[in-house]
Amino acid sequence: MTITANNPLPKLFSQNLESTNRSTDGLLLTLASELVYIQDGTGRYLTFDWQYSELLDLITERIVDALNENEIFTPVDKVAYLEGLQRILTTLVPERVQCWFKCSQYLLELELTITPIMPQLGEAATTVLVMGRLLPSPVHGKEVNQAAKTPSQLELFLHSRKVPQLLVQYQKLLNQITRNIWWTLDIDVIWQQTVDSLGQTLKLERCIFFPYQPGDSKVRVIAEYHQPAFKPILGSEIEISSEPAFAQALATLEPMVIEMPIQTNSQQHRFLLFATNYQDQANGLVGLSLSSEEILITETEIELIKELADQLGTAIAHATLYKELEYARQNAEEASRLKSEFLANVSHEIHTPLNGMIGFLKLILEGIADDPEEQMEFVDEALKLSLHLLNLLNDILDIAKIEAGKMELDCSPVKLQELFSDVENFTRPQAEMRNLSFQMQMPVTSDEIIVQGNYQRLLQVMLNLVGNAIKFTHEGGITISADWVIKKGKGKSSKPQNPGMVKVKVADTGIGVSLDKQDKLFQLFSQVDGSRTRHYGGTGLGLTISQKLVEAMGGEVHFYSLGEGLGSTVTFTVPLYQQPVLCSPSECEIESQ
Repeated sequence: MTITANNPLPKLFSQNLESTNRSTDGLLLTLASELVYIQDGTGRYLTFDWQYSELLDLITERIVDALNENEIFTPVDKVAYLEGLQRILTTLVPERVQCWFKCSQYLLELELTITPIMPQLGEAATTVLVMGRLLPSPVHGKEVNQAAKTPSQLELFLHSRKVPQLLVQYQKLLNQITRNIWWTLDIDVIWQQTVDSLGQTLKLERCIFFPYQPGDSKVRVIAEYHQPAFKPILGSEIEISSEPAFAQALATLEPMVIEMPIQTNSQQHRFLLFATNYQDQANGLVGLSLSSEEILITETEIELIKELADQLGTAIAHATLYKELEYARQNAEEASRLKSEFLANVSHEIHTPLNGMIGFLKLILEGIADDPEEQMEFVDEALKLSLHLLNLLNDILDIAKIEAGKMELDCSPVKLQELFSDVENFTRPQAEMRNLSFQMQMPVTSDEIIVQGNYQRLLQVMLNLVGNAIKFTHEGGITISADWVIKKGKGKSSKPQNPGMVKVKVADTGIGVSLDKQDKLFQLFSQVDGSRTRHYGGTGLGLTISQKLVEAMGGEVHFYSLGEGLGSTVTFTVPLYQQPVLCSPSECEIESQ
């Protein structure tokens, strides 16, 4: 219904407002409505009349109160109702709503048509006319016809609407919790606000909340409200299998009264327990303390508790999803930052050898080198720098292949002694130039130790690990050793697919890594210390590439360090191709000599 300038209703309302202070008796007949009242924007009743006032023990003079402090006839969700009034006064558009009202000891659902009373031209609307009716409700399986209702029927109908005060509190509580939920998506805040609201509104001795995920074997109190006289039980855990009621509440989503022990004493306490849920899947448990032995939970209360559980469960699910999305966003931002830092370092690492190569070649071309020996020295330096640049580019290409899932390895038998010899030839001179001790220890066997892998990639891994050990060690030395773990076959005639693993260990006495930074070592594009990497050189990709290569060959990589300045140990495993034959004690002595 839209009010226009030709509509006589505003004039009629203003005449009635001038002729009566507290009642709308004239309007009841004129508008053919069972309930009519006029309010201002604050919800204060200016006039009020209802044909059922006598049955409801409503006194108009008490309702039409300048302060309206007694709230004899008031909407359950008063905040939403007043927001609606302000909206109607602002837009001047009537609205039809269904709204629950608290009326003495009754909880009534009304259908209301709220119309702004048009002001004088140029003035703002300040009052509304509300016309309404009591919505019908089933009584003993039949619908009560409002138009033909007799007093006895109406009394029966109102009796069906008579509810304990606790239900009114539940309705207010549900509205309050719902509003709080949408003001925050912080899951921890939602949990604590919920138990505080329940405990304070229902005047409970204690209210507790347990979060739950499918498959959990126990639940823990993560949020708690309690009266000052009671000791907290925050953090207490309960095994679901030891409390059948917990398992039943989680499975059926039905509220139930249980006896539950409190850890602060051996006394049993009665709790109303219900599961919060989202899409029929439990995601938490709420326990409300029951101080009276004779508390009965009605069907209406159970329905309200279910509604509360559903609202709270939905909020928990949404807040959890928001938290996961926020965590994913932070990870994405961190990954972007690490890539930017990585690109900056790689750019620096590439420019350094490239500039050196250009410089040495330019000196030769410009004739700065006077004799052939000096020219060969410049060429040799340029070659070393070009090989270093090639290694950097190979690392970048390897990472690109790994990220694209296109890293393919052809594995074949590899002699461990041959691999160790090549590693020693490449790295021992580097260690000796830095005055570091260099030791390589092979297991003593009667035959050769053969592993199943890709020779070039295993050599790349070992050169990377030993190269890092030399680079980050200033004094002491590096030790490279190998050992194996043999798997036993399941039968005498059956040969196991994987006879065992060889574990290669590279230990150094270098600068080490603090315990809180070791988890970054194998993260792609992550460096323990950007400034340290700049100081020592390198892209920071070596360990990540080594890990991916070893895993592709069926092994694992692990890093150990007791802290900064305490050295480091890196181990990796690779499958054996065949079981080595252990030598006899006499052979071992000969080998050791």
